[in-house]
Amino acid sequence: MPRKFFRRFLPSHDAIRQNRYIAWFGPLLQHHNLWHLHRRSAAGGVAVGLFAGLVPGSNPVQFAVAALLAVIFRVNLPIAAIVTLYSNPFTIVPLYFTAFKLGQLVMLQGGDSLPPLAFGLEGKGFREWIPAALEWLASVGKPLVVGLPLLALLLAVIGYFVVDRAWRLHVRCEWGRRRRRRAAKKSLTQ
Repeated sequence: MPRKFFRRFLPSHDAIRQNRYIAWFGPLLQHHNLWHLHRRSAAGGVAVGLFAGLVPGSNPVQFAVAALLAVIFRVNLPIAAIVTLYSNPFTIVPLYFTAFKLGQLVMLQGGDSLPPLAFGLEGKGFREWIPAALEWLASVGKPLVVGLPLLALLLAVIGYFVVDRAWRLHVRCEWGRRRRRRAAKKSLTQ
């Protein structure tokens, strides 16, 4: 991968050790894999970020979960935090709908779409509307609670293998380019 490009944005090991906020955590945040850019660390960071991006809550919650998982699994922390941004106001509805459908599939429930909300309650009072809304949420909640962690795990596994394979492919292509350049240089000098 374009390591030289990303190295401009990643801090050096000395800068990490000397940072007063990171030093507060001691050796926990000073492991080299948390900040180093190599195939396994980057692929793991993407996987952790994809998993943490589906944790319910706002971005700071997802960042915290991604950082905690990156420290536990010792993968690239900045990548893990940045990748959580894939779940945003534009993508959250399709992601949650996919998680709902996955939950329905796993729970062997039928249905083409979300259960309809009782719209016949327009003229009714608040006491009649609340139980219907809670019943609707309960019917949606079970498949969503099952499907959300499954989708997060599925995205994490797919993300890990895609980044790992793309990194390997990039390295092979670079080796081929170097070999061709050396062969071209060698043929020019002969």
